[in-house]
Amino acid sequence: MTRKRLLCIAPDDKDTRALLEEAMHDWEIRSVSNLGDAGRELRSDRYLVGLLVHDREQHRPADIDTFLRRHSHMQWVGVFHPRDLESTPCRDLVVEHLCDYHTAPVDPVRLAHTLGHAHGWAMLRGHTNGDSMAGGDPSSPLIGTCDAIGRLRAQVSRVAKVAAPVLIWGESGSGKELTAQAIHAQSDRGAGPFVPINCGAIAPSLIHSELFGYERGAFTGATRGKAGLIESADGGTLFLDEIGDLPKDLQANLLRFLQEKTICRLGSTRNIRVDVRVIAASHVQLQQAVASGAFREDLYYRLAVLPVTVPPLRERRDDLVTLAEHFFHAYASEKSPRLKGFSNRAIEAILDHDWPGNVRELINRVRRALVMSDGRLIMPEDLGLTRAIAAPTPAALDDTRMRSERRALRECLDRSGHNVSRAARDLGVSRTTMYRLLSKHGMRE
Repeated sequence: MTRKRLLCIAPDDKDTRALLEEAMHDWEIRSVSNLGDAGRELRSDRYLVGLLVHDREQHRPADIDTFLRRHSHMQWVGVFHPRDLESTPCRDLVVEHLCDYHTAPVDPVRLAHTLGHAHGWAMLRGHTNGDSMAGGDPSSPLIGTCDAIGRLRAQVSRVAKVAAPVLIWGESGSGKELTAQAIHAQSDRGAGPFVPINCGAIAPSLIHSELFGYERGAFTGATRGKAGLIESADGGTLFLDEIGDLPKDLQANLLRFLQEKTICRLGSTRNIRVDVRVIAASHVQLQQAVASGAFREDLYYRLAVLPVTVPPLRERRDDLVTLAEHFFHAYASEKSPRLKGFSNRAIEAILDHDWPGNVRELINRVRRALVMSDGRLIMPEDLGLTRAIAAPTPAALDDTRMRSERRALRECLDRSGHNVSRAARDLGVSRTTMYRLLSKHGMRE
């Protein structure tokens, strides 16, 4: 059986080390005395669990906060002196970053149980994330672990293996182009070009020449020939976004290309063979456009060989926090150095919002918050998500159930030392669901 591995950040003190080693006798331990050495170790090796023994003389809470945010993929257990927990910054560290904590002097038996539980939890989370990545590709642009994104990854994996046309449907801002990129990357054409075209963003008078190219003298100003976008995608994938906006006469030309795999430049009589895979996308239901006569039925059936549906963000509630944190780090260069992350109130506001603009709206709100936030943590108003205070309502028939639920939440939080992550595990719910319950009952942790 493979030994469990632990990164231990503890003062270089013989008594402390001896006590900790008693609790970790069945672990493979790498001990360091400061955060800098710990960071270097984590850049060169992989650990699932870390133990942080707080040293108020050496580690400032702000430095620990930054370090733990950078390495939040691990399960962290803390050891604190009781007087340290009288400090608000230290309590914030426990609540925000640690799966559990102990107070000195350490009980080796209890600490051993805690570390074992943390390792088991890390293993479960690792397997879950690996399964949900549909092949374990960490470079996939499709981020999240909810059922809806898992189904989308499975669809992408299947359609990527064949060369037939794909039709992607999804609301505006839901990630249709990212889905097309994922299909292209996993296909045999992944090394070839990926050429995106927004059919609604090109002037109708220019679409034909842009798509199919033109020869010299084809029209006034055509002083030399030019290859079209379809031709430039040879050997790769052509992504036609908002295909429903394509004019009817161009739909006929596109249909001919799909049937014959050849194009004819404007002003030419020579056919050029082009080897591309076509992926089309639309935010409107093309069946309705066909019924109204705005879209050719034969072209629709040519494109919709492999239909793929991208879920809206409102169906990905369990991924909201993960996505927000991903965009926080992706656009970190736009924030001030003192901004560390999202407050619990901001997370509650994110979970409460309906996100009509989908992922694009989430990106825009996070980027706005990175620039506008004045504090250490992003607040709801920085995101533009101020929550209205609900007016008191008369007691309902389920008032007793609500009181029982609130009491259970409070008791669980008290037992866990107000560690939201641990309380969620004790209740058998996800961290996202826990925040939703706390918001529902007006309990801000």
